Amino acid sequence: MKAWPHVLHRYRFRSEWLLPAPPLAVFAVLEDAETYPQWWPQVRRVTRVDGRSGTASFRSLLPYVLTVTATETRRDPGTGVLEIAMRGDLEGFARWTVGAAGRGTCAVFEQEVELRKPSLRRLALPGRPFFLANHTLMMRAGRRGLASRLARG
Repeated sequence: MKAWPHVLHRYRFRSEWLLPAPPLAVFAVLEDAETYPQWWPQVRRVTRVDGRSGTASFRSLLPYVLTVTATETRRDPGTGVLEIAMRGDLEGFARWTVGAAGRGTCAVFEQEVELRKPSLRRLALPGRPFFLANHTLMMRAGRRGLASRLARG
């Protein structure tokens, strides 16, 4: 029975974005995390700490901000993989896998995290459907923003 509340704080996400640009162009934009706020509206701030880590703040439709410290764990242009470990309001990892798809690119986003922000953990059960919807809206906006950024060159 002790595992039940812990499970409510865990999230696993997967999104596939089909983009009309070559994989190397998509990878180049995705590996430049400091520019995310320029094209992804819900990524409010990214600040480099050193060559492998930084802090980021996110806010989507719901009135809360999540702040994390992200540390690069993998950057492999050959396989198209970018991965970070996160700690802070979210703890876990996020990964982009970028590859050719027809005449464009499929960028797959995978994330496994545990919600650590105390105020949101208290809302785990009633808030879960809203947190999931909030994430879906954030990902849709990110895909549109990235497609627009790639179109501009």
